[in-house]
Amino acid sequence: MNLKTPQVRKPKMDKLFKTTLILLTYLLASLSFAQNPFSDNVYSPVKNNRLASPDTVFLPVAQVYQVAIEIKESELILNWSIVEGYYLYRDRFNFSAVDATSQLEAPIFETGKRKWDDFFEEELEVYYTTTSIVLPYKAESDQMEIQIESQGCADAGLCYPPYKQWLTVDFVSGKVDISNTPSEAAQAAMQGGSTINPRQQEFSLGLILIFALLGGMILNLMPCVFPVLSIKALSFTMTHQTASSRRSHGLAYTAGVVSSFVGIAFVMLSLRAAGEAIGWGFQLQSPLFVMLLIYLFFIMGLAFSGYLEIGSSLMSIGQSSERDESLSSSFMTGVLATTVASPCTAPFMGPALGFAIAQPSYLALLVFAFLGLGMALPFVLLAWIPSLTAKLPRPGAWMDSFKQFLAFPLYITGVWLIWVVGRQTSVDIVATIIIGLVLITMSIWLTKLRQAAGHKITTLSFANLFAALCLIGAITIPAWSITKEAEPARWEPYSQQRLSELRQVQKPVFVNLTADWCITCLANEKIAFTNAFYQSLSDNQVTYLKGDWTNHDPEITKLLNQFQRSGVPLYLVYPEGKDSAEVLPQILLENTLINAIQRSRSHLADVSEF
Repeated sequence: MNLKTPQVRKPKMDKLFKTTLILLTYLLASLSFAQNPFSDNVYSPVKNNRLASPDTVFLPVAQVYQVAIEIKESELILNWSIVEGYYLYRDRFNFSAVDATSQLEAPIFETGKRKWDDFFEEELEVYYTTTSIVLPYKAESDQMEIQIESQGCADAGLCYPPYKQWLTVDFVSGKVDISNTPSEAAQAAMQGGSTINPRQQEFSLGLILIFALLGGMILNLMPCVFPVLSIKALSFTMTHQTASSRRSHGLAYTAGVVSSFVGIAFVMLSLRAAGEAIGWGFQLQSPLFVMLLIYLFFIMGLAFSGYLEIGSSLMSIGQSSERDESLSSSFMTGVLATTVASPCTAPFMGPALGFAIAQPSYLALLVFAFLGLGMALPFVLLAWIPSLTAKLPRPGAWMDSFKQFLAFPLYITGVWLIWVVGRQTSVDIVATIIIGLVLITMSIWLTKLRQAAGHKITTLSFANLFAALCLIGAITIPAWSITKEAEPARWEPYSQQRLSELRQVQKPVFVNLTADWCITCLANEKIAFTNAFYQSLSDNQVTYLKGDWTNHDPEITKLLNQFQRSGVPLYLVYPEGKDSAEVLPQILLENTLINAIQRSRSHLADVSEF
């Protein structure tokens, strides 16, 4: 009985579509690394836009947080002075000894103030005005250099990035030099000349390499990697009938994996030499790179589901069993496996990666090479041990069902990454990425439509061009939204108390009651809420209050009822010195808004009494 699945020759993607896909993928990858991945990290430059006004001036971080050092026997006292209106996070302090002859013990903190943090969405301990930290140490020389890392925010909304300082303590003279740049010794330590903390030497190199090998092997079981490895392993039984062929492709796959891991290590070491504190998965700190992975997992899922043929050059899915794939295909499968493994971490990887980051460059590269070797090891064993290949299931129709089943872990990984980028950015960015997924799907549909019609319908000759435009839009629209610098909010959240306070002092007020699900509201804000409108608010000293009715809010509902409205939008202008409000039209133009703002200060408002 012949169990071989009949091969149906499917038309390839048009060269225009494939070329566009490849070029945009590499362009996006380069953009994600050109962007500083640490500026759009978990720590947002503006943590709470609603509290910051355009006129708010934030002090330099070095002026806000100042430290004075007291030297005592076996401990340092770090006395922090903090400008009023700013604070430091307790759990963002980090101390490390630069020289190998010194060792720091666990710091002793004062009890801080518990504060609900809107950005982290949890209660954190912070310090206002002053705080002292006791830092026990052991030093074998007359001098010690320490790296201090701290992070703080302003009540007005700004959250500073992690701030590093270097202390050079001279025990003979009792002097302490504080610098914002590391000394030559510290730079040598960061570049791999010495370790920052001798306690990192508690594991031997041999044990670390074993951990790396085991961690890489277990990485194959992660949902982001397992589908690719499974299909690649099963394809061995169909495409490589000779031992030499299996071994050659096993080595090519291993070369792809190991070289990719070493490449990641090289980038990490380069950033570390520049003074950045990074680790495995650092590339995921760039929302652009996460978006690229979302698209990659989505396209792979479609390929596994059978909706898309993306060629053997990417991951050998749908290749004909009648021919042998190229060595470059196996190499690229290794690169792909490493790429999709970047969101995942396996047991035993932690100690190995922690050791690698603090070691000289050649040791770090060796550890990462062993991680890659561990990840490629199952495939190498299949390639070099024929008895293992013989134990694999025989190819047949069941492989199509199995391949389709493996698409679901890829889709789930994509959903998780959408959640990640949502946490990094905003729901607006998530919406643009989902629109990008729709455009990718549409481009695939148009390409298939063109392939199915052949040259019978002349008008479909534009299908590929339109498909390429959809693909360009899928990447450029979210990328533009991510890279666009966020403007500080120019409004305050509406509350009845705040409106009453402003009216008591006879200040003019503009009130905008809106909701995210209100299409008219969003359209008005795009069309009428221009820079000229905001400039008019500033020139006329009009306070802008925004009421968000996306979720039920009894205060906003009360104001709507007061003006006999059952829904949003509702735009109100309270003129200076008057208690009544002018109700603006529900469909706004820029001139309508600006004229109303100007009238609020000139007492010429044509108001409606309620």
